[in-house]
Amino acid sequence: MESPSRVIAALSSLAAVLLVAGCTIGPGATGSQATSNPSSGPGQSTDDSDDVEGTLLDDGRMFAVVTWGSSTCVPQVDTVTTEGQTVSVTLVEPESEGDGEKACTADLASRASVGALPEGVDPTKEITLQVTYGDVVDDVDLDGDPSFTGTPGSSTEYAPTAGWFDDGSLVLLTWGSSSCAPVVEDLEGSGASGTATFATDDDQVCTMDMAPRATILEFGEDAVDDDAFTLTLVGGGLDGTVEVRG
Repeated sequence: MESPSRVIAALSSLAAVLLVAGCTIGPGATGSQATSNPSSGPGQSTDDSDDVEGTLLDDGRMFAVVTWGSSTCVPQVDTVTTEGQTVSVTLVEPESEGDGEKACTADLASRASVGALPEGVDPTKEITLQVTYGDVVDDVDLDGDPSFTGTPGSSTEYAPTAGWFDDGSLVLLTWGSSSCAPVVEDLEGSGASGTATFATDDDQVCTMDMAPRATILEFGEDAVDDDAFTLTLVGGGLDGTVEVRG
């Protein structure tokens, strides 16, 4: 995840940001990540640590790949290619800001890496993500959604969207400063609805870019209805509701 830049540097880049604000997100675009439940303690692992999951976001324009590892070292989408409805995705470790390797915390958490679907892929039909992440190679089958109206390669509407990647677990996509990812303060849910409350810090200094930010919310298996679920967002400048897809 990127560190906050100085305000002066942010202002100097504002003109460039405004020029690209209405542009499409390229296939290699990535977003920051946060999780509502940084799981296991330092050094712990699970049988699922090499599993890969995924979901579709942004009304069918984007995807998220979910892996498990250090919560401070979220993999980045490096390359995305397609052949029909099969999308090959390569993830790489995040770049260090200085010399040497990036320092990572020794926790085990779910992390979401966000990228854009290539043009020509039909999000209303089944998609297979062929994910390569170091020595891990895995296929993720994603059900298409006939209600998707977005077209891969088209401009986003910068609206929050969400998709399930496991029972009771979803990826929430929001848009804003890449250096100020949403921070979950509270998460409640049962049945067909839930509420995520985010921290609000009016004094926080954030870069003035507009980036996709992926936040993982974990309600717990069988805690909510995955078939029809409305998520209410409170605080953090995200107030509103999202119909969770997938």
